[in-house]
Amino acid sequence: MNDIAPNNHQGEPPAPKGPGFLDRTLKNIKSAWQGIAGSSYDASTASSRPELPEGDLEQLRHQMRDCLETRGGEVTARSRAAALGHVYLALDANGRQRFLRVLAHDFDVDPGPVDAAVDKLRRADSDDARRSAHILLKKSLEAPRIKLLTQFNALPDGIKFLVDMRAELLALKTTDPALAALEQELKDLLTTWFDVDFLELRRITWDTASAALLEKLIAYEAVHTINGWDDLKNRLDSDRRCFAYFHPRMPDEPLIFVEVALVNGLAGNIHDLLDGNAPVIDPNSADTAIFYSISNAQKGLAGISFGNFLIKRVAVTLGAEFKGLKTFATLSPIPGMMKWLSRTLGEGDPNLLSQTERKALSAAAGRASGAKGILKSLLSDLAWPQDQTVSEALRAPLLKLAARYLLEEKGLNLRALDPVAHFHLSNGARMESLNWRADLSPRGVRNSATMMINYLYDLNKVEENHEAYTGTGKIKASAAVRNHLKG
Repeated sequence: MNDIAPNNHQGEPPAPKGPGFLDRTLKNIKSAWQGIAGSSYDASTASSRPELPEGDLEQLRHQMRDCLETRGGEVTARSRAAALGHVYLALDANGRQRFLRVLAHDFDVDPGPVDAAVDKLRRADSDDARRSAHILLKKSLEAPRIKLLTQFNALPDGIKFLVDMRAELLALKTTDPALAALEQELKDLLTTWFDVDFLELRRITWDTASAALLEKLIAYEAVHTINGWDDLKNRLDSDRRCFAYFHPRMPDEPLIFVEVALVNGLAGNIHDLLDGNAPVIDPNSADTAIFYSISNAQKGLAGISFGNFLIKRVAVTLGAEFKGLKTFATLSPIPGMMKWLSRTLGEGDPNLLSQTERKALSAAAGRASGAKGILKSLLSDLAWPQDQTVSEALRAPLLKLAARYLLEEKGLNLRALDPVAHFHLSNGARMESLNWRADLSPRGVRNSATMMINYLYDLNKVEENHEAYTGTGKIKASAAVRNHLKG
């Protein structure tokens, strides 16, 4: 979600020469399983027909059934699972989709045992009989494919394999209810395996991190593109911090990472914050930690939350290291702002602009009527921030509209409509300051009309704020933010 963004970065910088780290990760899994696997339907066969044609489907089903049988012991089962995983990795996108459909449809819950267990529960005439029937029903409702998923997890790099498998399922689940059920089962397993108590928080530094890990930061950064090695080195300087969560079974793969700037006072402009030519300050003199980018690094872990724990743990860690830090805040985008405004303009809201704002926009555009049309026209040209007259005319109405969007527009269950706002408010943050011309990048202009917002994390009040927001939808915001509503 934008400042806690999925892996959807734009403008990725050129990668170093040689194979990409994603290819290397795939090769590492393949090589780790090579000595384990053994089967008649193997990766060589699959790679020769990577689209998984109809004629290969029965062989695949047979292979899956073999994995689910208990004969042969643990070593044999491990070998069969490795062989099947090898097959999956050898297929192309269409072949993997067909693989997943076979797994979802042919190894789903069998309705026969479920019906028998329900019937037994209905006929149970004692507490012991009901307990026995409950156990039987629970067992019958577990799809056989879950056993296969746990077999993959036991393999070297198996958990990374399953994370990437879920990433593919997320893109497919709307096309098939059986695939949606498989995705949910895999999510449930991953949620258990990636409990935050199992994760390790590590600081990433330029001097101690491997080149491969640094390369992943560049590729996974989803909020503010890292423009090569010099830019990355600047973000890891002495007055900067980068922390990531890692899973013990994925020690070289960050799950989520946060970038922090140690500064004095609230930062209201991302360009100044990331300026590689700006002087480096003594971090011990800083009074504020600005969380300016949070990136989810694994698509397959979408919907499994780490960000709320990450921010609070990093704040506590930084507070212990630097006694002068008094303020912990973000500098966050407002990614849904322009989409909402475009829709609202189309609906013809009569309260969108005041008479004074209408006149200012008409004067800036050189037209005397149709203020809403003028607003839409001015914003459609992404170069408008370069025109000082237009920018000044837009400032007051857009700040007011941003405050309305953030404070008053609601989604389901009284949650803030903006996804980044919802994330930080759920974590107990307060809306602190709206910043004009804070992000002049094309994405910043297109998504939020150059505006960004500071969310303040007062560690003494995050629980109180969290309860107010999640319980009643009440948004904690400073007077400065609320005053923008008055125009």
